[in-house]
Formats: sequence, C-alpha cells, structure tokens
Amino acid sequence: MALHLLKLCVGAESVEDQRLSVERRLAMMTAAGQASEQFHTTRMVPKRMAELLDGGSLYWVIKGNIQARQRFLDIRPFVDVDGISRCKLVLEPVLHETSWAPRRPFQGWRYLAAEDAPPDLAASGADFDDLPADLRRELAGLGLL
Repeated sequence: MALHLLKLCVGAESVEDQRLSVERRLAMMTAAGQASEQFHTTRMVPKRMAELLDGGSLYWVIKGNIQARQRFLDIRPFVDVDGISRCKLVLEPVLHETSWAPRRPFQGWRYLAAEDAPPDLAASGADFDDLPADLRRELAGLGLL
C-alpha cells in the first residue's frame, strides 16, 4: 500500500494558484535551458522513500485543508552549496484535486497513510469542472464537496 506525504502549501490561496505556480516554474526552467521538472526542495530526507515511490503522492494543505496532490516521480537527496543535506521531491506536474480535509498548521512534512488520504474529486464521479472556482471553494468549505 502506498505511503504519502502531507505538506503545507505556502503562498497559494487556491489550487488554481498552485497550478499557475507550477506552470510558471516549468516555463522559467524551459526558458533557461534547464530540464523542466516539478520538484519541491526540503531539508529532511524521508526515511521511507521506497514506500513513497511505490505510488505515493505529496498532498498539499492549502488554506487549512488538504485540497490537491501530486504523484511522486523520484526523491533525490543532495548536499547544497553550504554543505547542508537537502532533498528534491520530484513530482508529476499535474495537480489532482481532492476532497477537502481540514488540517492544522505544522512545520515540515508528515507521513500520510493511504487509508487517511482524501479521495480525488475525479474518483467521486461528479464533474465539478463546470463550477466556478469560488463556488467550488465555498461548497468544499461547507463540507459539501
């Protein structure tokens, strides 16, 4: 069974903001002649890497709720120019919206068991793409999505 990570998404007000941020970063990397891949750098290296790479995702907490996830492609530990150990969490550049699940603020990341992960909205069979983003946020905030 896959294991996931949970992380606060700092700076994004919505899934749409996070999606635009990913697109901007990929475009900047391409323009700079770099390989364009979505990654998040963290200081701690997950000890359970094999479980995370076996179908795991990084679940994003946006404005106090889990709202989206990105599938792991790779986890690459490295040492930065200051000699500090860090880790690149290489992610699929696609954000999958999930059912909202409230979470209190925390530092760093947390492991998230598969049975505790909220389901994807697409898995519910409902088509919420036609709803305006503000209405989706309001309905999710009320626990109706």
